[in-house]
Amino acid sequence: MDTPLRKPSDTPLRNVRTNIVQSIRAYRTTDLQAAAETLGAHFLYANLAHAQTKADIFELLATQFFLPAHFGKNWDALYDCMTDPIHKSGPQPGFVVVLDQIPTTAKFDKEVREQLLDVFRDTAEFWGERKINFRCFYSFL
Repeated sequence: MDTPLRKPSDTPLRNVRTNIVQSIRAYRTTDLQAAAETLGAHFLYANLAHAQTKADIFELLATQFFLPAHFGKNWDALYDCMTDPIHKSGPQPGFVVVLDQIPTTAKFDKEVREQLLDVFRDTAEFWGERKINFRCFYSFL
C-alpha cells in the first residue's frame, strides 16, 4: 500500500523559513531527504569529511552534486553551477541541500568556510528572487 504524501506543514521543514543557509542542528539528513521528497524538491547531499583543502571541497562537490565537466572549481563557478544552468532548464520545484561535515582544518579555516557558505547564501538569494524555495543545512567536522 502506498504511503500518502505528507503536507509541507507536516515535514521537519515546517518551521524553517525558505531561502536560508543554517546549521543542521537537530535535523537528521534522512529526515531532510524525506522532507525534500514530500515537497517534490531536489535533494543535494555532500559529505565533505575527507576534504583537507579548498581544492578537495571543489572536487567533492563536483562529484557528489554531479556538477558539469566544465565546472571551474572556484567560488564563482560553484555559484554559476548552482544557479544558471538549473534556472535555464525550466521551472524548479525547490531545493534542500546538505553540506555535511565541512572541515575545520588549517587549510580550510574560518575565512574559507565562510566563503563556501556565502556561495550558498548567494544561491539562496538567487532562488528566493525567483520565488523558488532553497534551504541549505550544514555541519562542521
